[in-house]
Amino acid sequence: MKAPTARGRLDFSALHPQFKKAKAQIFGISPDSVASHEKFKKKMSFPFELLSDPDQKVCNLYDVFKEKSMYGRKYMGVERSTFLIDAKGVLRHEWRKVKVKDHAEAVLAAVKAL
Repeated sequence: MKAPTARGRLDFSALHPQFKKAKAQIFGISPDSVASHEKFKKKMSFPFELLSDPDQKVCNLYDVFKEKSMYGRKYMGVERSTFLIDAKGVLRHEWRKVKVKDHAEAVLAAVKAL
């Protein structure tokens, strides 16, 4: 599952013990390099892994690499999304265009409902 932002990742970090108790694993993934992820993971003290997808293979598989706009400038980037995949590898729920507030709690509730 992809954590939404630095703030969102902190929410997932805070709830990590509850996700672990529910036997859920959390992964963040983006096109950023392994070195960049390791540095960021250490800085933020994340208890979960950040995976590198430099060729955007996974991003394209989940259709999250989209045209975005900031200050009128268009560019390609990752649309913040979260995917709940069950133990059999079946996609059970997806959240697109994630808003951080209460997102980690919503994901945890969905995990517990499985």
